[in-house]
Parts: sequence; C-alpha cells; structure tokens
Amino acid sequence: MRLRSKLVRQFKYPVRWMAFLAGGVPAILVFPGPSLSYLAWFALVPGMVLFTRAPTTREAAARGWWFGAAYLIAMLYWMALQIGPGLLLIGLVFGCMWAPFAVAVNRLLKPPVSWPRALAALVVVPSAWLIPEWIRSYQGLGGPWGLYGASQWQHPAVLALASVGGVWLVSVALLIANCGLMLLLGVIRPALLAPAPLAPAPASALAPVPAPASAPARAPDAPVRRRVALAAAGVGAFVIAAGAGPLAFALTPPFPTVRQATVALVQPGVISDPARSVDASETLTREFSTGGVLEKDHPDLIVWGESSDAYDLATDPGLLSGIEQLSAQDQTEILVNQDSTIPGPHGGQEKVGVLVSPQGVQGRYVKTRLVPFGEYIPFKGQLGWLTKISKASPTNMIPGTGAHTLTVTSPTGAVKPLDVGVLICFESAFPDMSRVETNQGAQFIVYQSSTPTFQGTWGPDQHASLAAIRAAETGRPVAQAALTGDTVAFDARGRQIAWLGQDGKGVITVTLNLPPQADKTFYDQAGDYVMWSGVGITAFAALVMLLRRRHFLANNTGAGSARTAEYDADTGDPVRS
Repeated sequence: MRLRSKLVRQFKYPVRWMAFLAGGVPAILVFPGPSLSYLAWFALVPGMVLFTRAPTTREAAARGWWFGAAYLIAMLYWMALQIGPGLLLIGLVFGCMWAPFAVAVNRLLKPPVSWPRALAALVVVPSAWLIPEWIRSYQGLGGPWGLYGASQWQHPAVLALASVGGVWLVSVALLIANCGLMLLLGVIRPALLAPAPLAPAPASALAPVPAPASAPARAPDAPVRRRVALAAAGVGAFVIAAGAGPLAFALTPPFPTVRQATVALVQPGVISDPARSVDASETLTREFSTGGVLEKDHPDLIVWGESSDAYDLATDPGLLSGIEQLSAQDQTEILVNQDSTIPGPHGGQEKVGVLVSPQGVQGRYVKTRLVPFGEYIPFKGQLGWLTKISKASPTNMIPGTGAHTLTVTSPTGAVKPLDVGVLICFESAFPDMSRVETNQGAQFIVYQSSTPTFQGTWGPDQHASLAAIRAAETGRPVAQAALTGDTVAFDARGRQIAWLGQDGKGVITVTLNLPPQADKTFYDQAGDYVMWSGVGITAFAALVMLLRRRHFLANNTGAGSARTAEYDADTGDPVRS
C-alpha cells in the first residue's frame, strides 16, 4: 500500500504535468509531419525553466522523468497502432533517461549563475541531453529514432554539422542555443527561474510555529556588469550555435563528382486487393518499361520496396525467371526484397534484399537491425505478453550478420560496376550502418522500406526524413524506395531531390552525382566521438556533483539543531539539506 500511495501521489502535482506537456509539445512540432524545425532552437526552454524552478535535485529529476516520458510517447505516437498500451509503458520506463539532463539544468542554470556555472552549462547540459539519445541508440531499446538533431533534416546548411560530428553534433548545437536563451532569460527575468517557495514542516505541539512562506523565492541580484556579460554570453552562445552549421557548409565544399548514376524507385502504393499486392512492384515496373520512363531514362538500377516479393526467389523459380526477363528487357539489374524462410528447429524468417540480373541472383543482403515489436520482441521473456494485447510480432525474425555493399553491373557492360550500400527500412535510423557502408566503398546508399501498418500517420514521413541525415553524415547520395510511401532521394549534402508521398504511386527516376570512393567526411573517419564525449562529460559532471555534496546519498531528511524541516511546496516531499 505504501508503494501504491507513492505512485499515485506522483500524479497529483500540476508542475509535473506541466513538465509532461513541455516534453510532448516539442516532439510533436519539430519532427514530421508538422516539421516546424525552427522551433527546435528554443522549444526546450519551457521545460528547462521548470527544471530550474525545482527546489531539490530529486524534484528536478522527477520533472525530467515526466518530460522524457512525454517526449517519447509524443514522438512515437504512431507506434500505438502496433504495440497498443505498450507505448505508455515505454514512456513510463524510459522517461527516466532525461533525469540527468534535468538535474544538469537545475544545478547549472538556476540563478544567480556564476561564470564557471554558465560555461559549464554550455558543455554539460548538451552532453546530458545526449545520454538518452545514446542509450536509445541500442537496438533493443528502440533504436535512435527521433534524435533531436534529426529535426533539422530540411536544412542542408545546418546538416553540414552532421558531416563533422554526425546527428549528435546537430543535437549539441540545438541544446547550446537553448542554453544560451536560458542564460539570457536568467538575466532578464531571474525570478522566473528561481525555485518555488518551500513549505514549512507541520508544527508539533511543543515546537514553535515557523513563519509561513508568503512571497515567491527571488533570485539574488547579480552586479549589473556581470548580468550584462552573462546576457551577452547567452546571445553569443545562441548565435554561435545557429551559425555553426552554415559556417561548416561554407567551409566544407562538396566532394567532386566522378560519375553519375540514374536510379528508378518503384512505389506501387496502397493496394487493397491481396491478390494484386503480391506482385504489384513487378506489375508497375512492366507498365513503365515499354514506352515509359524506364525506356527513356535507362536507369542503372531499379529499386523495389521492402517485402516487394511475396515469395522466396530461391524456392520459386517461376517468380525469379519473370524478374530476370524484366531485368533483361530494361537492361538493368533490379534490387528486390523478400521474406525468406529458413527451415529447421532454429529457423525462421528473415528480410532479404536481392540483386537480380538477367543471369540470376547477383547478391543478397539480410536485414541486420530488426524493428522492435514489429519484427521481434526485445526482452521477450519479460515483454512477450504484449503480443496478446497488441499487434506486436508473435515471433522473432532472424537478423543478418552486418552491413555490406552489393556491386551493381550493367547487363550490357556499357557502364562500370557500381558499389551500392543496401540497407532495409528501420536501418536508416542507425548512423553507424550507413557509415560502415561508406567505409566499405559505397558510392550511394539505398533503403528499401515498407510501412503500410502506419499509413496515414507521421511515422513514414519521419522515417523518410532520416535519409537526409544519413546523406549529410556520409557525403553520399541516399535514396529510399517504399511500397506505400514515402519514396525519397537526397543528394550528398542532404538536399532533397525527390519525394513521393504516402498518397502517391508510380516510378520516379533520380540522377545522383557520385563522389570518389576514397573521399570521406570527417564523421565517416572519426565516428561517434561527439556522442562518447558527451557520455564522458556527463559522467565526470555527475562525479563532481557527488563529491561536492558528500551527503547526497544520505538517508536522513530531518533538520538538524534548531532548524525547522522544510518541505517542497509542489510535492510535499522533505527537502534534503
């Protein structure tokens, strides 16, 4: 009963509901579909204000938990169709990952802010934000979906930072901008960031009654000169963060173009008739082959979406023969996708991209990073019950062994072979996979996707936008073919070339400028150094905080000597001295 009462009590504090709202609103607005990406430069400020107003570290952590829960639930709302109430469980459990961020804001940006704290905030607060992004990048915890920096997918100038430090560096720039605004706000309206008043402990019959807290807490005034300097530092931090991307874009010219490749992306659209949907990609390709766009543009590669073949080509020679004939007719290889079945007691299904020429299968890639709950149940022993109350996958698919390129050749020998990085659907969320493909020599990257389960939601749009991030990170053009949308293409700097939405159907051809195989972005070479630096900085900051507050883990909550115990006015919890 005591545990139950504690859990119920958490829902009684309006300020925590405000933190919940402050976490959910930015996640809704800055990502597709609204894609109000400019809001990301200041959208975290309301939540950060609530963190600074927390009277204790524990309360700041609690507000951060609520903030993070809402951020996850709002960002992944479209997953409710697949996992039902499991989405609320994800928010409840993993929202705690934003607690270090909230604590960092509370400890470093609460006025009055000294110069050491201001400088530390510009480093530690963005680093602490990277903690949930780092933890979520593990596939078993959902993968790096909705990283804050990905909100800038429409702005190639900002994405230039991704070529230097990956999407992590874009997130850092956005957080520095929000921190700069907090420094400015702390100078202009310090009382707004001051902690809420503390309520006195209940008086006993023998103890004197302390005076009630009447006026809101007011932050001490700092000298005018220091306040002006801090305001200038906040404005300067915002300007530097906002200008870093365009500066990097100007100082890092694109790689030279050594050749071009034309790629045809096939999107059959939503087909309600199951009998027609199994070969819809093949049918649509044939329609465009004779006297159509494929005959006119002579693509170097035709790409179908994920699960475009309903049957395993290895066990259906008639289906394979039809695709071989189609490849010969168009004089180009076709990248199809199938669900293969592996027999035996340890068998199962796997997602496979298959490169087909007139002579047969030329290469295969097996999907390595599977979709949590859609293609497997993470921690199935503990979460297997979700299959009974949702549409979560009842069985786990078999993952591949890792990313690798496929070599596309011309059936006529008219063009030189082309190394292509082939990845499947959800794998576009993982920066490391496209980086591995690039380091293996891929000159462009292709994703095969299928998201009909989430048709009509923002999920497919969010998914397609990730292609722009991967292009900017690797310096390689990226294309995605989806069965029902979105089919997209971006150049090597993340600029949009084509976008066929969820309501579209057809074949779009794009001509991609390909860089030399040996040319690599700094991120290609250095890897996730920004993310690991953030983890290290956060760990060091936490150690410093613990050492400075030696009784941080103490169990006593009473007030020593003649002092009166104080209680948080928002939560009623005793304040640790």
